[in-house]
Amino acid sequence: MSPSDDNRVTRQVIKNFFVKLQEEGEGALVRNAITEMDQKLLDPFVLLVEFSFSLSVGYPDHPHRGFESLTYMLKGGIIHKDLKGHSSTIKAGDVQWMTAGRGIIHSEYPEEEVNNGLQLWINLPSIHRMIEPKNLELSGSEIPGADEDGVEVKVIAGDSMGIKSPCHTTTPMMYLDFTLKPGSQTHQTVPESWTAFAYILEGDEGVFCSMNSSAISSHHVVVFGPGELVSVWNKSSSRSLRFLLIAGEPIGEPLIQSGPFVMSSQAEIDTAFEDYQNAKNGFEMAKSS
Repeated sequence: MSPSDDNRVTRQVIKNFFVKLQEEGEGALVRNAITEMDQKLLDPFVLLVEFSFSLSVGYPDHPHRGFESLTYMLKGGIIHKDLKGHSSTIKAGDVQWMTAGRGIIHSEYPEEEVNNGLQLWINLPSIHRMIEPKNLELSGSEIPGADEDGVEVKVIAGDSMGIKSPCHTTTPMMYLDFTLKPGSQTHQTVPESWTAFAYILEGDEGVFCSMNSSAISSHHVVVFGPGELVSVWNKSSSRSLRFLLIAGEPIGEPLIQSGPFVMSSQAEIDTAFEDYQNAKNGFEMAKSS
């Protein structure tokens, strides 16, 4: 169905920007798709990073508090361990949801030399910031999807093309991995009040909102204004277009991110650092790290 077939309002592009590849330490390459300056515009999303790093690089034990994260592997694998004894390997096509809540301490290391993935941080409402931490992994085979008229979608969160994700998120959201074959199009319903943006993984002729819009290429973030429908066309005659469509219900509360913590005030940030340093209030396992 094309957007002209119904009366739903198509969201317009209000901002798009290219995300540069940059080094982070030795052996790590990242694209920071959401930074602090975008957090208010993209509420409830705090951070989106596309990453790859060599076997010699990783992230040893470190704390988090106050948000949920979604790690989605595109290539290779990541070994995740936390100090409560949970351990898993997230391979290409797999997803890990991590609720940091009141406090979690974990490590992340690459399993293979060639790896590439994305990590999204989702804010939590203040009443849920201090919930108990938890982890959930979904293998690629457990992620539902659909393939119709040249459009393939993996439904990691939310619903699309009649398919619903099995994941429950504390903050209502959708996370859809679309691949459009050359010449195909898709028109995705998004709740009108939600924030929505796309991150283009592959392709150089993606057209958003209107067939007459300028094409946008890979590694761009595309931010949408209000409306009920996100429309996308792949104008290429030879190359597929792959992008993530991410949307969520804004929380509309004060937010401060400082390093690994996402809280509602500077006082809460200070308390989080103090709790970690003193191994208390959710960080008791820091004594053994």
